[in-house]
Amino acid sequence: MPVFTITGDFDPFLHVSLRQGEKIYCESNAMVMMEEALELKGKMTGGIGAALMRRFANGESFFQQHIEAVRGNGDCLLAPTLPGALQILDVGHNQYMLSDGCFVAAADSVELKVRTQNVGNALFAQSGGFFITETSGVGQVVVSGFGGISELEVEPGRDVIIDNAHVVAWDSRLRYDISMTTSSSGGFLSNLVNSQTSGEGMVLRFSGKGKILICSRNSAALQSFLMRQSAQ
Repeated sequence: MPVFTITGDFDPFLHVSLRQGEKIYCESNAMVMMEEALELKGKMTGGIGAALMRRFANGESFFQQHIEAVRGNGDCLLAPTLPGALQILDVGHNQYMLSDGCFVAAADSVELKVRTQNVGNALFAQSGGFFITETSGVGQVVVSGFGGISELEVEPGRDVIIDNAHVVAWDSRLRYDISMTTSSSGGFLSNLVNSQTSGEGMVLRFSGKGKILICSRNSAALQSFLMRQSAQ
């Protein structure tokens, strides 16, 4: 199996060691450096239908980079698009849902499957609509978060509410609902007004038992701040 290692404390690289014949795939433009024993190709993983669904569901590029050790053992360095932390997830016993743009790389034995979600979540989702990305298979997948990454454990009877923009990935066993407010009371119009006046965006309410990865920064908030500054 490919060996993933996070190297560096601040804005780290993902270091990958492959033995001859081993393969990984990663987000487009993630490759920073690779040794000559490796070969890189751009592919539509799973065919054009799967590529289109991943594009809509998880904000990924249409083509992914596939790296294979074809001429012997070799190493490569990868980096996510946004600056921030990386986290390696073991897939097999547990599977995970991935938020928009958080996928970095995975072993060839891990698949990103796009499936439909319920109508209520689809209507409120910030992106992805009726589709969401879930891991399958056995191996490792690497995700990134804008800023730092922290791990939360959800326990039965202790639901957790998280701003949608700060969610990186979560255990697929968890139940979740998407709404525009943290309030559990009031009608649609009341919640909409409260969302605007309180500064809340979309939030996800998780219940059950499992792990959630969250990031410290909000890329949409940063983009809005930079636009305001440039307009002054």
